[in-house]
Amino acid sequence: MSSLHKSRIADFQDVLKEPTIALEKLRELSFSGIPCEGGLRCLCWKILLNYLPLERASWTSILAKQRELYSQFLREMIIQPGIAKANMGVSREDVTFEDHPLNPNPDSRWNTYFRDNEVLLQIDKDVRRLCPDISFFQRATEYPCLLILDPQNEFETLRKRVEQTTLKSQTVARNRSGVTNMSSPQKNSAPSMNEYVVLPNGCEAHWEVVERILFIYAKLNPGIAYVQGMNEIVGPLYYTFATDPNSEWKEHAEADTFFCFTNLMAEIRDNFIKSLDDSQCGITYKMEKVYSTLKDKDVELYLKLQEQNIKPQFFAFRWLTLLLSQEFVLPDVIRIWDSLFADSSRFDFLLLVCCAMLILIREQLLEGDFTVNMRLLQDYPITDVCQVLQKAKELQDSQ
Repeated sequence: MSSLHKSRIADFQDVLKEPTIALEKLRELSFSGIPCEGGLRCLCWKILLNYLPLERASWTSILAKQRELYSQFLREMIIQPGIAKANMGVSREDVTFEDHPLNPNPDSRWNTYFRDNEVLLQIDKDVRRLCPDISFFQRATEYPCLLILDPQNEFETLRKRVEQTTLKSQTVARNRSGVTNMSSPQKNSAPSMNEYVVLPNGCEAHWEVVERILFIYAKLNPGIAYVQGMNEIVGPLYYTFATDPNSEWKEHAEADTFFCFTNLMAEIRDNFIKSLDDSQCGITYKMEKVYSTLKDKDVELYLKLQEQNIKPQFFAFRWLTLLLSQEFVLPDVIRIWDSLFADSSRFDFLLLVCCAMLILIREQLLEGDFTVNMRLLQDYPITDVCQVLQKAKELQDSQ
């Protein structure tokens, strides 16, 4: 380890041991990258994402309270509905005249169950293929959720729900006139269970933890629920917390990830809400901001892209919405997020990073035709994120 790196670690440790964390100092340090040694990154992210307050003395009580709250969410949204559903074949108590599987009432408990299953199937499909270039998410977690995996439990877990929903010979659907139809599901509507290694009872893969986080988020936020791509936001957060060298923190990676993800989504959720696309807080406005920034910094390149009718929607939508998590390998995404989370004006720096990415390949873009340039933008060629961040910082300093 270089003396410079040791010095940086010491700088972080000095800031983090103060009774009240100096937020501006922490942001300044984090902007240049957070060391992963000693769980520093995990701790800094929790502070930068407003999960941990600046007063160290309150950390223990707040963490205990939040983690217990998450356990309560598990009991209310996974265990309780699961118990009710597990009784179905054994007891007729669940099937009453007022509430039964064919009940057309939109507030019916069964209707809610079927709607939740639609969301769950989409989440399941996305989280199973999370970060396919690394094996982490397919591996078993060291800290399986005992609330869920207790061998005494006979309730329907999310994994069982997905399997049963996928394998059902018939599904219940209602047409526009309110009549209930019974129809066979399409064979290719869900991923084949044979594609994935099923872990033995009592174990769960990391992707199953991410699935639970997203399902609970969708239940608690019905206005946005689950939108494809949210899995790419949870993934790096959970990976960072679940690989914390401090086992006391690692054990609670699921709950901590849930609250940090919720706080992060509070800041970027407008990107996922289609009805806000054209508003000043929507994704269209932000994509156009990338182009207007480019016009200020490199008008020749801007005009070239305009001339070829390469709209920012063709590439910047994914860059901005997923915080570049699809453009770089996971360790580099995590490094970029150090700077994004440290940005006091919250994701303005992301616009500059996108602009820097364009400027760094300007020669290729100026020479390329539409097809070549679209390939460059949708499969970004530069892998050195330090170069990208350095260029973005230059753009920031020149404003």
